[in-house]
Parts: sequence; structure tokens; C-alpha cells
Amino acid sequence: QVQLVESGGGLVQPGGSLRLSCAASGIRVNAYRMGWYRQAPGKQREPVARMPPSGTVNYGPSVKGRFTISRDNDKNLVYLQMNNLKPEDTAVYYCNANNYNDNIFWGQGTLVSVSV
Repeated sequence: QVQLVESGGGLVQPGGSLRLSCAASGIRVNAYRMGWYRQAPGKQREPVARMPPSGTVNYGPSVKGRFTISRDNDKNLVYLQMNNLKPEDTAVYYCNANNYNDNIFWGQGTLVSVSV
């Protein structure tokens, strides 16, 4: 019943921008800690941005100031606006939902490739 579906990935030149979307079903995005993670081939999955139901957003140091996470509660969507993209941002990006009680959900991922 719970499903997270990412979209918006693609190929972009360095310095460009993309906006990723996460469509949630079976949960309300305003009731979970929503987040974006990424994983490059051969590397560990790392948190990019995490947004609690209330409070401050946590960003990974390498994306702080360039990426912005947001949500649209009416549409039950979570976004990741990515600006000034760099080659090192290339990865599969995953949407995540966490209720702090061992209920964790993941999307299938969307590929972001930053290259000339």
C-alpha cells in the first residue's frame, strides 16, 4: 500500500538545475520525516536532505546552499530543487519516509547525471 515514486532525473550540464519529485501513497508526507538520499556506483548511500514534520531541515554538507527540500501537503508530494549541479552530484536519488518507529520506506530511485 505504501509507495514512493521519484521522477525528474536526467542528464544535465554542470551548473544546471533539476527538480526531483516524490509522489507518496499510503502515507501522508506531513506525518513522516521525508528525505532524499543518493548513491553513486561503488559508494554508500548518503543522506542529502531530511525534513521532519516540523522543525529545521538537515542538509548534507556537500549540497547545503545548492539544494532545497520542500513538500506540498495538498498534493502529497516532496520535492528536491537542485541548483548549480556539479559532476560529483551524479547518483541515483531515492525518496525516503521515516516515522521513527522502524517504519521506513524507499522509492525506486531516479538517476541524475551531471556531465558536459
